[in-house]
Amino acid sequence: MTTAALQDDAPSVPDRDTTGARWTWPELLPPLLVLLLGAGLLLAGHGLWFDELFTAEVARLPLADIVTAIAEGTGTTSYLAGVPPSYNAPYYVVTHAWVSLPGLGGDTSLRVLSLLATAGGLALVTRAVSRLTGRATGVLAGVVLACSPLLLEQAVEARSYGLAVLATGGAALGLVRWLQEPPRGLLLFGLAGAGMGLAHWYAVTVLAAFVVAGILLRGRRALPLVLTGAAAALPVVALVGVNLLNGTGGRNAEHLNDTGGRLVVLAVEAWTATSGPLLLLTIVLAVLGAARAGGLRVVATAWVVVPLLLLVLAELVRPVFLPRYLLAGLLGLGVLAAAGALSAPRAARGPLAALLVACSLLASAPLYDREPRERADDLVRVLAELHRPGEPVVAADMRSALGLDHYVRTLAPELRAELRLPPDDAPADARALWLVRRVIDGRSSPTDDDEILAEGGFRQVAEHFFGGDKTDLVLQRWVR
Repeated sequence: MTTAALQDDAPSVPDRDTTGARWTWPELLPPLLVLLLGAGLLLAGHGLWFDELFTAEVARLPLADIVTAIAEGTGTTSYLAGVPPSYNAPYYVVTHAWVSLPGLGGDTSLRVLSLLATAGGLALVTRAVSRLTGRATGVLAGVVLACSPLLLEQAVEARSYGLAVLATGGAALGLVRWLQEPPRGLLLFGLAGAGMGLAHWYAVTVLAAFVVAGILLRGRRALPLVLTGAAAALPVVALVGVNLLNGTGGRNAEHLNDTGGRLVVLAVEAWTATSGPLLLLTIVLAVLGAARAGGLRVVATAWVVVPLLLLVLAELVRPVFLPRYLLAGLLGLGVLAAAGALSAPRAARGPLAALLVACSLLASAPLYDREPRERADDLVRVLAELHRPGEPVVAADMRSALGLDHYVRTLAPELRAELRLPPDDAPADARALWLVRRVIDGRSSPTDDDEILAEGGFRQVAEHFFGGDKTDLVLQRWVR
């Protein structure tokens, strides 16, 4: 399809708000729904896992220390020396400001920040789609996103994905305003576009998608949008540059997977939580939306295709796949599927919309039964009950140290004097001690503490296992 042909679709983008009103109550349904579903997940009260614990421990530091660690690429504690907060650096500044507010220093408040940001993002996406195609499609798109298992999972984690969703929604609304009433919307598009990349740099691929959509729909008249998009990408380029200069540019690369050319398939599976009915329905409706969704199809199709295409090309150079990293781009898949449902023949629209929402909810249902990702909080509670004065508590590895450090501070401060964190080893002169370590593939991860304990004549006399979705931990008692 040529650019000229796609520009013929431009009149299908309404010249003004098609709903005839602004921010009517039906458009509040998606943010309210995600708040309700997210609150249900938070009620489980699971403890933080490693990534979230990192957020909590960095956010509570003085702002000057955070900025120094970001700029120099240094860790914030001895056992995190190789894990600086340089990635997602702006997120730690935001969370620092958040937890500095009265009454917001607890673990749950960090997750609430993500949930509130996600709700705001869905409100903006709903409004953007409503302006393009009408309120019914906008509300359905927002509801489908609110029920998505991938979005729900990340909406209640103390990480930057909620802010990425918020910024993506803002950029989408800015684009739509510009399409309908140029130059209105450019400032919002630029500010939100910069926020997308700063929240998570993969979201820059969605910023590129929005610029491509503007070019396809407005041709040469899209130059102001192109320039604004380029300016919005500069902050994240600078952030990546800082990471390269301070030596942390490739630190997270080991978490990325090579899909062997299956990136698109795995991305769709991630969005649908590998639910067969939802996967099939999403693909069929997305194709229908790309073909028939008047006013929206160019924007939504670019939202899906451009980020996936850029990542497929990037994978030719190095692995880039991690499901949650693709969240901002996969929002477009939900929007396109919703548009497809309401682009079907009139008699089928209601049943297809209801089926899409029902399948999304069913795919998300297992989230409410999942185990905690990590149980360092439970471990510290048990340790506080069993510990005797004068018995050191030793963290054998980085993950164990972070969990111990955080939950001893918040749940059992009386254990602080007994805590030994890396690089400190198990004390050879103790009569008895507690060792906390990570379990990998059913076996305790070996550390130099094993040799020290063996040379000191220690023997293990008890072990308590704390299994989680992400990390398994054990609490061991050693005596001699």
